[in-house]
Amino acid sequence: MVMVEVRSREELARLIDHTVIRPTTRLGDVIKVCKEALHYGFAAVCVPPTFVQTASKLLRGSDVKVCTAVGFPFGFSKTEVKVFEARRALEDGAEELDMVMNLALFKSGMYRRVEEDIRAVVEAAEEYGALVKVIIEACYLTDEEKRTACHIIAEAGADYVKTSTGFGPGGATVEDVRLLKEASQGRILIKAAGGIRTARQALAMVEAGASRIGTSTGVQVVETFGE
Repeated sequence: MVMVEVRSREELARLIDHTVIRPTTRLGDVIKVCKEALHYGFAAVCVPPTFVQTASKLLRGSDVKVCTAVGFPFGFSKTEVKVFEARRALEDGAEELDMVMNLALFKSGMYRRVEEDIRAVVEAAEEYGALVKVIIEACYLTDEEKRTACHIIAEAGADYVKTSTGFGPGGATVEDVRLLKEASQGRILIKAAGGIRTARQALAMVEAGASRIGTSTGVQVVETFGE
């Protein structure tokens, strides 16, 4: 897999999922991030399912994708609930889904069910030509568990493994991105998310192997490029 090179703030912007998923997210916040995404040329906006239709209308005809969360933030919803949530979001205009891996099943060693859970959402997304990124919440996993999760996600057909929700006790680390890059063996891409607030941090993640950066401070990240 070719490593991503970033030589300008415009190229960095095209790797960013500009995110607004706080519990208190308002309509005005969603409108703001959509306008910022259009201005800076971000890869996507990640918004609550409630506001997918709004974001889709605001971004129609642009290159900015609409992303939303599935099974967020804990991942232990039943598979059929995740699939329903995914389909509804896709019908509303979502083009990318960030789903949370079922940590309860994973920590129980029930890997087959974890893979089936992911595959069910992936199959729903494929009907709409949408991407699926699977959040493993790396701060709760050992290095060996991170490798296992990466293998399961690849086997399930997802497009990305994502480090964090941003709501756990820890976010993305360069070490985790590097580990996931090695474990993926080129089968899936890596999204680093959680605690990334500057261009310096984002570029370190890209250098380690990330192809996407999830952040609620996308403007700040881009504006600090070169500092």
